[in-house]
Amino acid sequence: MRLNSRRTGLTRAAVTVAVVALAAAGCGKSSSDSGKAGDTESGKYSGKGIGLAYDIGGKGDQSFNDAAYAGFQKAEKEFKVGGQDIEPQDGESDADKVQRLTQLAQSGFNPVIGVGFVYAPAVKEVAAKFPKTTFGIIDDEQVQAKNVADLVFHEEQASYLAGVAAAKASKKAHIGFIGGVDIPLIHKFEAGYVQGAKSVNPKIKIESQYLTETPQEGGFSSPDKGKDAASGQIEAGADVLYHAAGLSGQGVISEAAAKKVWVVGVDSDQYSQSSLAAYKDYILGSALKNVGGAVYDLVKSVVDGKPLSGVVRGSLSNDGVGFADSNPKYKAMTDVVTAVDKAKKDIVDGKVTVNTK
Repeated sequence: MRLNSRRTGLTRAAVTVAVVALAAAGCGKSSSDSGKAGDTESGKYSGKGIGLAYDIGGKGDQSFNDAAYAGFQKAEKEFKVGGQDIEPQDGESDADKVQRLTQLAQSGFNPVIGVGFVYAPAVKEVAAKFPKTTFGIIDDEQVQAKNVADLVFHEEQASYLAGVAAAKASKKAHIGFIGGVDIPLIHKFEAGYVQGAKSVNPKIKIESQYLTETPQEGGFSSPDKGKDAASGQIEAGADVLYHAAGLSGQGVISEAAAKKVWVVGVDSDQYSQSSLAAYKDYILGSALKNVGGAVYDLVKSVVDGKPLSGVVRGSLSNDGVGFADSNPKYKAMTDVVTAVDKAKKDIVDGKVTVNTK
């Protein structure tokens, strides 16, 4: 199903840091618990607030998790509800995730949201035990339950725009892709990027590398791995890089800036992230995924008494994905801007179907 409410604009603001406190043993670190009452002025909502459990890398990745936190913050403020967001632990098991989500649901938080596909088994198990609580899972659509919203995206569409931008900006007809983990979700990013680049130049050379085989090996949480991969691709001749690697992408960005080549960010508008300010002149743009909007919309649906469920997919046509153009240097590259705008229109109009593999 699609969102009934209008999606919020793509998150472009830097994320602030909340007070850090410890959650119950085995449940990771709780980075905020507002303690505000869960009742809204309309009286429709009586939960304690929003429960948010982060993916690998946690808050501060300036990408995927921070986008979720931005939506969490906006919903807290706008709907005047409480909230608790909890950090993951290194090397944790599915049982740890089950305990974390159970703690949030037992405490009265509603909705309870798992940020990332790694929460799928935990959401499936815990949602069955708390049928009156709405659960959300980001980046997975396999959890089928009446009280679960599968918040997913056409990442390949945003990545297609990244590929168009990279191919148009490259002076060597040689670009690179760095994925965090070799899994189907990240294959979507690569597929769209490659297709977009080849729509500009069918003969363009594209370096491709995945940092790890599994999330547990640190593919989404190791800036050093991202830096090493970027160094190798730049040495091979690539002059524009695109990463879909979470926290590891910070290493890609810093290395690209050090070597004075373009880099395309992911999920959030990484040009506007304060912790990446030293590198922003080399951030061409970012393939956006409106994780914050998805979190906000799910909270709104619960507060309104009409909780979303089933597959809720963000696309270019509903502002669920997009391409950030914050860098003035990008805006000055009129041929790149024109090509990206045309590609977006062609996808929205159905003239181009983007590959997912």
